[in-house]
Amino acid sequence: MRGGAVNRVLLALVGLVLLALGGAVLAVGFGAPPPHWWPHTGPHDVLLTHAERTHWRAAGWWWPAVIAVLAVILLLALWWLVSVPRRRRLAAVLVDTGDGDGAVVRGRALEDALALETDRQDGVSDADTLLTGRRTAPAVRAWLRLEPDADPAAALTGFTGRALAHARDSAGLPTLPAEVRLRTVRHRAGRVS
Repeated sequence: MRGGAVNRVLLALVGLVLLALGGAVLAVGFGAPPPHWWPHTGPHDVLLTHAERTHWRAAGWWWPAVIAVLAVILLLALWWLVSVPRRRRLAAVLVDTGDGDGAVVRGRALEDALALETDRQDGVSDADTLLTGRRTAPAVRAWLRLEPDADPAAALTGFTGRALAHARDSAGLPTLPAEVRLRTVRHRAGRVS
């Protein structure tokens, strides 16, 4: 949930930086006057001069440093590429119907039902749920935002005793482990006059 937002923001920032740099290079290449901070003077200027390309070549640390930096960039890019398509949300839950075939319940529908029932609970202002795990052994991650005067123990007991129990029973699961995080809704202090 939060990782996807961070990923999108990071991709947008990298894209904007690359777009701005590419647009600036293209504009200068077509003859636009370069800004005062621009390292090149015009459309026929090379990116790296011969002196800049060969300046560090004789130093013994240059090529290992270049290779190390490029290897780190490659490893970070590969890690990012692998972590993006990994699905953390469970798409479906397999329900045992007793006839040997089973049925499939959409994970999003179970999450929404669990969150809706939790939202109706006294003391809970808002709830978000996420199904993780495997189709045959799902687990729940829940984030409950409590009202300022709510009792956390009562809210947790209500969640596990009602909403989570109903979800477990309706999906026919023997167990439905849950990780619950409680947070209070921010509010202004009351004025005393």
